[in-house]
Amino acid sequence: MVADFRKRFWISLIVTVPILILSPMIQKFLGLADNLHFPGDIYVLFALSSVVFFYGGYPFLKGVFTELGSAKPGMMTLIAIAISVAYLYSSAVVFGLAGKVFFWELATLIDIMLLGHWIEMKSVMGASKALEELARLMPSDAHKLMPDGSVKDVPLNELNSGEKVLVKPGEKIPADGEVVDGETSVNESMLTGESVPVSKKQGAKVIGGSVNGEGSITVQVQKTGKDSYLSQVI
Repeated sequence: MVADFRKRFWISLIVTVPILILSPMIQKFLGLADNLHFPGDIYVLFALSSVVFFYGGYPFLKGVFTELGSAKPGMMTLIAIAISVAYLYSSAVVFGLAGKVFFWELATLIDIMLLGHWIEMKSVMGASKALEELARLMPSDAHKLMPDGSVKDVPLNELNSGEKVLVKPGEKIPADGEVVDGETSVNESMLTGESVPVSKKQGAKVIGGSVNGEGSITVQVQKTGKDSYLSQVI
């Protein structure tokens, strides 16, 4: 999707350059009407504008049917109406209707909308990848401390508030909680932006998904699943 908008933008922008040069209003504004005008130039302008309209405007023309089909007209509908009216009216002027053509306005509008959607889609994709990276921070299981003192590996969805887990050096902390035994330093950079490992000892709060340092700690679980800090971020 991002690549498609990028390709359509650059091709449309390139074709827009001669459209601007051939547009009567631009020529008149620059005082070059006598130098740039030639017989049949209006038809060349029509052909170039048709390329931008059908190729560059395709995502918007296609989108209007999707929006109207779901009875939820939105941005695509507004853009499609604007460029369609400009193109159809200007085309009618080329073939005999009295008036002025608006091909350069049509082309620049499509260019701007393509650029905007390209940037938007790029941002959305970047945000999605960032969320995927955050989701990978959580370990698949935890070392749950049993009442008899033994340790049992259990899936995260089986952890409950109040239970205790053992976190070994270098492992990811499986849930938000409080250190009840041991002392260590924890890397929380991916979650809080803190670049320096944070010292943790008995009574300190820890965040699920952060990485334990060199010491082993026992954590009493306080928040899991959708209530955890990481879930709130995602």
